[in-house]
Amino acid sequence: MGNDLNSATELPSFITSGRNFRIVTSDTVVLPCEVTNPGNYVLVWKRGIAVLTAGATKVSPDERIRLVDGYNLEIRDVQTQDAGDYVCQIGTLEPREITHTVEILVPPRIHHVSSGGNMEVKKGASVTLECRASGNPVPTITWTRKNNLLPSGDQSVEGISITIENTNRHHAGVYQCTASNGVGEPVTQEIALHVLYPPEIEVERSWVHSGEGYEAQLVCIVHAEPQADVLWYRDTLRLDTTERRIMEVRGSRHTLILRKVQASDFGNYSCVADNVLGKTRQYLELSGKPNPVTFVSKPVSRFRDRYNISWAVNSYTPIEEYKLSFRKLPIPGPQGQQLLMQQQHQHQQQQHNGRRPARRDNDTYWVDVVLPTKPSEQFHQEMWYFISNLEPGAEYEAKVRAKNRFGWNRDSESFKFTTRGIEPEVRDMGIMAYGPAAEAGDVAMSPLIMAMCVVASAALSS
Repeated sequence: MGNDLNSATELPSFITSGRNFRIVTSDTVVLPCEVTNPGNYVLVWKRGIAVLTAGATKVSPDERIRLVDGYNLEIRDVQTQDAGDYVCQIGTLEPREITHTVEILVPPRIHHVSSGGNMEVKKGASVTLECRASGNPVPTITWTRKNNLLPSGDQSVEGISITIENTNRHHAGVYQCTASNGVGEPVTQEIALHVLYPPEIEVERSWVHSGEGYEAQLVCIVHAEPQADVLWYRDTLRLDTTERRIMEVRGSRHTLILRKVQASDFGNYSCVADNVLGKTRQYLELSGKPNPVTFVSKPVSRFRDRYNISWAVNSYTPIEEYKLSFRKLPIPGPQGQQLLMQQQHQHQQQQHNGRRPARRDNDTYWVDVVLPTKPSEQFHQEMWYFISNLEPGAEYEAKVRAKNRFGWNRDSESFKFTTRGIEPEVRDMGIMAYGPAAEAGDVAMSPLIMAMCVVASAALSS
């Protein structure tokens, strides 16, 4: 009987405890409220001062709310306004209660981008691209650039905005801001940035080689925003389309095509690009002179004191002669000064004996050799020359120019070669053929040696 009295006077208590619930919008949440010894006490669900249920009776008019499995509170299709504290209370003399906190997780939503996603800025100005988003948790904004890196060189950066200083045409493009917070899928919006600038011109080749009867193409690559009008000039004369002269445009590539080139077509040309922000001109030359010479010989000689140098040149017009210039490269320091004095004495002695003339440049002496050649109608032509009286283990520099009936081309790029050192070498005492197609390492007779062989042969036969 005493146990029944104790049971009747025992107050109800909660089995569950208060918790935090993180719920995505549109989902359903069940807030538990389980009680021992409920007796005749009334359980009430409240949110703030509003009573949602009292006992088994639903008080709130919200159709999304109901009691399930006893006194557990179910909320369907959760919305952002459902966030807050929910209290389950037992109506004892001193009310007992637990509190559940509902946090609504909201997927990200971008609600603002700069200029509605389309921006213009003049070259040289600074521009800030901004992207604002909402959601819970607060979204992270990540910037990328469509099919390109960001101006900073990064693949992506975080922040609600990015600033580009001193804009140029390379900064134009589609920038993407992506908002993500781990709830739902990330969302992305684009901002198209247009950089307005006066024309910028790149020439494909500033010097174009052609020949009479052939075709020539002069190419200017023009970038401009807004788009530029492009005109072609020969010196100061504006050019129009003719039967032999065609102006072709493909995207940013503007081409002046000259068909069946005549000698009178050679000269200076320019392309002029003009838009509302400015005008730009670039110059090109159409020439009948040979292309620059390229070297084909190996950079290391097989011998200590001579070197077979060979080169090639492209020319629509037959080559008439070459000019080979070479010099020994200086050695830095006192040893180099001593060798320079010896070289100076040698060159003076050579000039005194009627040998090749020498010219001084940067404390070293250049030797010039003019080489006539048999005219050839082939576009690709090759030539070689045997340089003798070189120093063992030394480094030399050479340049070659070629001349056709339109004149001398410009100097070739510098070519460096070295002779073998003073280690013992095995000499090939055989006589090798002299000819323009000889390989770089072959031994060939100079005209002087050939002449000596002819004299010796005549003496033997007599």
